[in-house]
Amino acid sequence: MVTAAQPRSPAVGPAARRLPAVRHLGPNWYACVMGTAIVGSAGAALPGRIPGLRTAGTAFWALSLVLLAALLVARSLHWLHHRDQARAHLLDPAAAPFYGCLSMALLAVGGGAVTVGRDWIGVSAAVALDTVLFTAGTAVGLAAAVAVPYLMAVRHRIEPGQASPVWLLPLVAPMVSAAVGPLLVPHLPPGQPRQTLLLACVAMFGVSLFATLVTLPVIFGRLLTGGPLPPALTPSLFLVLGPLGQSTTAVGKFADVAPGVLPGPYAEGFEVFAVLYGVPVTGFALMWLALAAAHVVRARREGMGFSMTWWSFTFPVGTCVTGSEALARHTGLAVYDGLSVALYALLVAAWAVAAAHTARALLSGALLAAPRPVPGAPRPATARTT
Repeated sequence: MVTAAQPRSPAVGPAARRLPAVRHLGPNWYACVMGTAIVGSAGAALPGRIPGLRTAGTAFWALSLVLLAALLVARSLHWLHHRDQARAHLLDPAAAPFYGCLSMALLAVGGGAVTVGRDWIGVSAAVALDTVLFTAGTAVGLAAAVAVPYLMAVRHRIEPGQASPVWLLPLVAPMVSAAVGPLLVPHLPPGQPRQTLLLACVAMFGVSLFATLVTLPVIFGRLLTGGPLPPALTPSLFLVLGPLGQSTTAVGKFADVAPGVLPGPYAEGFEVFAVLYGVPVTGFALMWLALAAAHVVRARREGMGFSMTWWSFTFPVGTCVTGSEALARHTGLAVYDGLSVALYALLVAAWAVAAAHTARALLSGALLAAPRPVPGAPRPATARTT
């Protein structure tokens, strides 16, 4: 008896069986790229001249470029051979927000090319690379900022009390574009091209800022009324530092490039705004850093083990470093130089810990196995009916 052939899932086909390693490779892996790139670019603007620091920063940028290339290939294979799992990530409210990490990884590596990578590849190549990565990263970031909240509203099933700092990931991506874009402004023809890019970055600053302002109270409220996050998710509290530090960095970059690009009063306004906005936001960021650290210490005492959420300790802290550096430039206060150095030391320590545990878990095969459910995390579900 002959029956119609049934379609075969990509997960069990020959190609899938040859590539089991990418079966569970999620978009959260781009956090490794972000955390590595920020070590290089943040170190470039530290006060003083520490021998070898810039060379080390350029090496970190080169490593982030290699990691980005490897992950882009691996994620492409994931989509090609494991489309069922890739779609599952989009329908999983715990995984979908991490698509913002793809945008931020592209942007972080692109910005690092102009900041420190130019020492090794030259200014022209650095600008060309940043142009490509900035364009792609901005497009992905703006798409994620709309698509992920849309999926959360109409496809995901999120119960009260499941608010998570991970929700900020797609929303902060346009803020990274806003902070990185001004690096390309001086390389454009004078006049409208420079003005257009600068004001586009200001617009993306607004997109991310207001989206964060309406989301952060939900996350803070859940923390106060719903109790501590599960230990495995506790490091994600550091993600709140991302929009705070990155927005301070962005307004500082606006003030850096505005003179000669915008008329005098507007350029002066950006200089004032960089200080009036950056100082209170940095104050709140320091308060949140202390709060998040206290929760992490508590979770560690309760047995919190390593997971990829530990990379939350890197990029968000790095944005606070660059934000402090911007305030140091525009206020001239030594206290912000000291804050930059202290936060950078914390960033390097966090990167070393996260990288060492990641390498160890990779060698053991634990990170490429099927992920186990995290208690208290939003659960993937079928589509909502409307």
